[in-house]
Amino acid sequence: MTTREATDVFSDWALRNRDEGMEYGHAKSVNEMLGIAIPMLQKPFSVIDVGCGNGWVCRQLETYEGCNTVVGIDGSVEMITKAKQKGSGEFHLAKLPGWKPLQRFDLIHSMEFLYYLKSPLDMLRIFFTDWLNDEGILIAGVDHYLENTASHDWPESLNVQMTTLSEAEWRQGMIDAGFIDVKVRKVGLKPGFMGTLAISGKKSK
Repeated sequence: MTTREATDVFSDWALRNRDEGMEYGHAKSVNEMLGIAIPMLQKPFSVIDVGCGNGWVCRQLETYEGCNTVVGIDGSVEMITKAKQKGSGEFHLAKLPGWKPLQRFDLIHSMEFLYYLKSPLDMLRIFFTDWLNDEGILIAGVDHYLENTASHDWPESLNVQMTTLSEAEWRQGMIDAGFIDVKVRKVGLKPGFMGTLAISGKKSK
């Protein structure tokens, strides 16, 4: 059987309104991640949400004091359609790594995106080199990682390519990309879920 594109899967989910369930399911982890990253930023600040889905994180970010620019990007046609219907923000339909923003950002936020890439660590280098301002922050959450054995059957059950990396591999990937103050921690902990792996780092001057 041919492996499906993750973006096609997410478009199917959007058509079945499963994007709302994703928003509910990821909210705890995302709120903790933003609680880590936002206090580290100078004001005003700009943000891009990578894998923005229906734009719910972008709409939340627009309410933060000092946030003057919010951009969302996703490779799913239906998710971007929903994002544009639900809000007036700036959203781009594009697949990575073949797209680059016209500006750099103070914060890159991403939830449940990176491991769908065949070379996610290369994407970290691209984020660092081409997407972030000096002293900018990257924070990315992944639920599919080596230590989370409950996630190991996801590629087969969804018939989607996923790259399975360990906590140590994510940490080293951030360091190799050039980030400083790299931290890898668990957020969104709840019964039956060992947590989202939140990967963060800073670009020095």
